[in-house]
Amino acid sequence: MRDGNLRAPLMDGVKRWLARYALFLLLMLLLLVIWEWVVRMGWVPSFIIPAPTAIASSLYEHRRLLLATHLPATLMEVVIGFGLSISAGIALATGMHMNRSIEKALYPFIVISQTIPLIALSPVFILWFGYTLWSKVAVVFLIAFFPIVVSTYDGLHQGDPEQRELLLTMGASKWDNFRKLQIPLALPSFFSGLKMSVVYCVVGATIGEWLGGSKGLGYFSRRMSSSMNTDAMFASIVLLSLLGITLFVLIAWLEKRFGTPHHAGRRKTG
Repeated sequence: MRDGNLRAPLMDGVKRWLARYALFLLLMLLLLVIWEWVVRMGWVPSFIIPAPTAIASSLYEHRRLLLATHLPATLMEVVIGFGLSISAGIALATGMHMNRSIEKALYPFIVISQTIPLIALSPVFILWFGYTLWSKVAVVFLIAFFPIVVSTYDGLHQGDPEQRELLLTMGASKWDNFRKLQIPLALPSFFSGLKMSVVYCVVGATIGEWLGGSKGLGYFSRRMSSSMNTDAMFASIVLLSLLGITLFVLIAWLEKRFGTPHHAGRRKTG
């Protein structure tokens, strides 16, 4: 009986998801069919773009190596770099919001950090940290923390100044004002930054592994590319894409789970 009670909401959720993304699924299926047909007809050489069935076959062939070795390595780099970027991003955004001097001193450096190409900084990180996990984490951190800083900083400036003044006149301290008003209003912007950042984390980890690493999906992709094994190379790309999608969906679920009532109501009315 309990299993039946749990199964019904699950099936309802699946039906709602299928109804919402039906057009996307149909379009994706159509694109895959056209892709397969074009390659099978020989209009595009398979060593340039392999057929989807060949990619799926290669993914199954290398499943143990990819899922047991390379995917966990990339995921670890992403999780550590993402966690560090969240901690640093919140701290920097809060500090700049609380103190104008900190904003004037640090905000230009934050912007400058994003103007330097990662492809140029990755060898520097390898020089500093060697071919270890931390050279990839440094790349992930650098590419991921900027959206969190900016979105959190902008979110903390949301809200009506009159509301803050009203709380202060009612005896609330600046900390109460920050905790009860500004943080809830900043959550939508903060989660938007998280969703952008977590996708960039996968990109950063891949770049770090391409330039220097002994395992990871980016390393596997580079090794397969050098040996002209495009089926396996595209298989790793598919896994990287699925990893990014999964992490994005997870953040979106957390946003829905812990979002403020104000934000939920705004989304429904919009």
